[in-house]
Formats: sequence, C-alpha cells, structure tokens
Amino acid sequence: MLPSKFLLCLSGLCVAGSAAATQVVCHVSYGGETRVIAAQPSREPYALAPQAIGSLFMFRVVFEALPGAPSAVKIYSYVDRDEGVVPIHQATYAHPAATRSQGEFGFAGLQAVYEPLRDGELQYWCEMSSAKVKS
Repeated sequence: MLPSKFLLCLSGLCVAGSAAATQVVCHVSYGGETRVIAAQPSREPYALAPQAIGSLFMFRVVFEALPGAPSAVKIYSYVDRDEGVVPIHQATYAHPAATRSQGEFGFAGLQAVYEPLRDGELQYWCEMSSAKVKS
C-alpha cells in the first residue's frame, strides 16, 4: 500500500504535509505583453475587481472557497467598450482544478478570447501554485 501523502500527490494537487498549492496563477497575454495574475482562496468572490489588460480587455480570476459549497476556480474576461464593460468569456473549473494534468499550459490549457469589434485577442493559461506571486 502506498503512503497517503503519495496518493494525494497522484491527484495532481499535493496537500497535507507537503507544499500545498495555495493559489491560482494565470498568465495573461495581450498585445505582446504577458502579465501574471494570482488569486488566493476567497470567501467573498464578488469583492474581487477585474484587472485592466491593455486598453481593451479586463480579466478576473476568482478562487472561490464558500462555506457549504464546493470550491471552484472561475475566470472572467471583459471588454471595455465605449458604452461600458461587457463580459465576453467565463470559464469554471471545479477545485481541485489540478485534477487535470498540469502540462505546459496548466489546468486550463491555452485559451484564446476574441473581441470582434476591435479585432482583439487575449490569451491565457492558469495553473495551481504554492509560490507566492504578486499580481
């Protein structure tokens, strides 16, 4: 029989007695620039504001940890149009999101979000990480 610590690591997220993945880290690219946006578990997901990416897009990553509900990672993309901010993309991953193999592009895979009016493209991928990252 394998040690329980080893079994927990097989699921893709090592916890209990090892370096636990404590945050979601997203790598967001737009206009030739890549930014890193990190999110720690939150019991107040709606209090987290989106971050501007260039002059066109806004991006928000939420690591939901609500009492009595399953944890989830939610990723939102918005476009900042003249008439206001408009949501154009949303993705939800059940936590532990790392149950998928974290390959080259983490648990989310490489994603592309398009804004057709101004012909913009935002790309992102997200991973679970125990390293502290400032966004």
